[in-house]
Amino acid sequence: MRLADFILRNTEPILEQWEAFAASLLPAARNMDSVTLRDDAQQILHAIAHDLTMPQTREEQHQKSLGRAPKVNGAPETAAQTHAVLRARSGFNINQLAAEYRALRASVLRLWIDNGVPAASDLEDMIRFNEAIDQALAESVSFFSAQVDQSHNLLLGMLGHDMRSPLQTIQMTASYLAALNAGDAVTDAAARLIRSGARMQTLLDDLCDFNRTKLGLGINIAPRDVDLAEVLADVVDQLRAANPGRQIDLEISGDLQGSWDGPRLQQLLSNLVLNAINYGAQDTPVRVVANGSDTEVCLEVRNAGPAIDEQMLERIFDPLQRGPSQTVINDARAGLGLGLYIASEVAKAHQGAISVRSDATETIFGVQLPRRT
Repeated sequence: MRLADFILRNTEPILEQWEAFAASLLPAARNMDSVTLRDDAQQILHAIAHDLTMPQTREEQHQKSLGRAPKVNGAPETAAQTHAVLRARSGFNINQLAAEYRALRASVLRLWIDNGVPAASDLEDMIRFNEAIDQALAESVSFFSAQVDQSHNLLLGMLGHDMRSPLQTIQMTASYLAALNAGDAVTDAAARLIRSGARMQTLLDDLCDFNRTKLGLGINIAPRDVDLAEVLADVVDQLRAANPGRQIDLEISGDLQGSWDGPRLQQLLSNLVLNAINYGAQDTPVRVVANGSDTEVCLEVRNAGPAIDEQMLERIFDPLQRGPSQTVINDARAGLGLGLYIASEVAKAHQGAISVRSDATETIFGVQLPRRT
């Protein structure tokens, strides 16, 4: 009997084995009934059986073996894709999802062989069946991963939102204690709370911005006419106060008037300067250089220190990237590895560009900003 016919005639026994195996995938399956254990299994089987009956070129066969079956524009989700989403929402992990397909492959082939030894002419059916299983698995894994990523991003968004209120309370209380003048011990403790609160706020802002980009929302900006010289001077003063042991120089030339989101550009510059402080040589100044031309303003943050290798340069603006641990001057302040990523997203939101170059003499981060966003 051809394999496609066997699957259609023996769907129920195959589903019984599917259900029995799915029920063993604990703890996710502990409270699932027969319907949810099977969910789209029947549709997956029927899709595989249908695929076995369709003509297929060698190229199509090769692409399918790689999990790249042709997609029909406007077609609904496949059963394998829907199955993946339901499994992700039910608490299955990706290893359990893949195990279901391994078990399905084994049970179908075992039942088919038990029904009668396949003839040599059935070898093509077996190859096609394995390719169809691999394609279904590829579709499931892709949708499962997307569902998990979306859940993680939503969790980060809710976490960031819910943490803002208690953090603001801590900061306000610390400021109140500092204003009491209740003695040096209380004042010093309040100052430590204020600094720690500001650091937590920075980390939280980076986390929330990262979450927005992962959800496809991008960095939100509100451009208005500003003098970038004033914006840069303000953030450099703040960074000098927060890092009294480091020299930060600001050099400005040309016209720095334009339409930008001032607070966002302060965030961009702060992230670049803090990166220079944490990874650059401690005994040399960090230089912030701004130059205005007819159509744009160029910012540079320069620091001496070890050269960044080419492999690191290629992914330095990727999220969750940090330099080698031995080059971090202040690891406690090195952050989540989001600072440079957020800086690049802020530049993109202003229709600008960010770049980096590094050698044994100096590392330079450059930002080009058009005057009108």
